[in-house]
Amino acid sequence: MVDRVVATPEALALIEELKALHGALMFHQSGGCCDNSAANCYLPGDLTIGPYDVKLGELAGVPFYIGKSQYEYWKHTQLILDVIEGSGGTFSLEGNTGKAFHTRSRLFTDGEWAEIEAQVARDLG
Repeated sequence: MVDRVVATPEALALIEELKALHGALMFHQSGGCCDNSAANCYLPGDLTIGPYDVKLGELAGVPFYIGKSQYEYWKHTQLILDVIEGSGGTFSLEGNTGKAFHTRSRLFTDGEWAEIEAQVARDLG
């Protein structure tokens, strides 16, 4: 199975650090700032997930969502959660750590995309 979202070791370490401080977390890929490169980390309930959000997967047990319209734009890519030096997003939990989550991406190969489409068909059928 092809993962739609993955994380670098640095991102996984920061996720674990935040989980130790805050408990359960969730991610939502920003669609309104930072050239859409900011994955914001929240406490569950701090952001309402609705019918126009798509769950891409989980990172270290933390769900990762993206808005449906942004998903339509990025659906042919694998999102790669990374960490950069600097301050995190205004609303993101890592904001005061001196680090910030940053989303990179790569296009799925034709084979990966065929596997994803087959999985979607099975899920719908």
